Amino acid sequence: MIPESLEPTVRVSSASSLFVFFALAFALMWICFITVAFVPIPLGSPLGGALILVGAFAPALAALAVTLRAQGRSGVIALLRRITIWSVAAKYYVFALGFMIALKLTAAMIYRASTSSWPRFDTSQWYLIPFAIALSTPFQAGEEIGWRGYALPRLADRFGLGSASVLLGFIWGVWHLPQFFIRDGDSYRQAFPVFVLQVTAMSVAFAWLYARTNGSLLLTMLLHAAINNSKDIVPSGLLGGTATFGFHASRISWISLVLLCASAAYFLNDMRKQTLGNTRNAIST
Repeated sequence: MIPESLEPTVRVSSASSLFVFFALAFALMWICFITVAFVPIPLGSPLGGALILVGAFAPALAALAVTLRAQGRSGVIALLRRITIWSVAAKYYVFALGFMIALKLTAAMIYRASTSSWPRFDTSQWYLIPFAIALSTPFQAGEEIGWRGYALPRLADRFGLGSASVLLGFIWGVWHLPQFFIRDGDSYRQAFPVFVLQVTAMSVAFAWLYARTNGSLLLTMLLHAAINNSKDIVPSGLLGGTATFGFHASRISWISLVLLCASAAYFLNDMRKQTLGNTRNAIST
């Protein structure tokens, strides 16, 4: 199910434009992040900060460039306008803000039940999480304009929303690879394959929210910011690190992955039912 307002835009897309979008998004981000990782350049330096910012905005920059070339200024405006879709049911704001918190707290309870002890909690500055989400949300446009605003509806037009969300999730996860080599980052020396599996499952939740809110990028930006700033209330990272390309991850990481996959299965089924319902309504009329 693709929001109806997206269909004209989707129809004028092509396989070549999607390829160019992904190539640009990967090339720009990987060049910036690999430079920071291997030169190396401190994250706190002006140059390091600038490279990280440009790399983080690579999907949006790629989407805007491809859209401008294919559809001109009107296409760019239509794409950016999706950030202003805010008038949606309150339950979707609650979902965006609470999805990761609920998942991590559930993971902690499962951990407790299976080991008779609690996992690590990081509640030292929990009261700052709402402010961090508010400050972070605008910056998530750097990814969401590209992944959900540009790529998702075009992939969905070819493969269906459910399959597109899984495919995009895998691509999105692989896109993050260079950050696993940045020494000052929280992904350094963590299990990249486990991360990709988690992001692939998470992508389904993003697609479900996007479709349910008629293509609101604001809501996916809010979800993205909330995940980034609340995931460490129950940290998943292995202290001391592990092999980047291995599957050795913390118990909390694996429990979180199982919960993400379970939620993804629910969202995929819900999207399938919505699509079937729309098809039946079209036939009956």
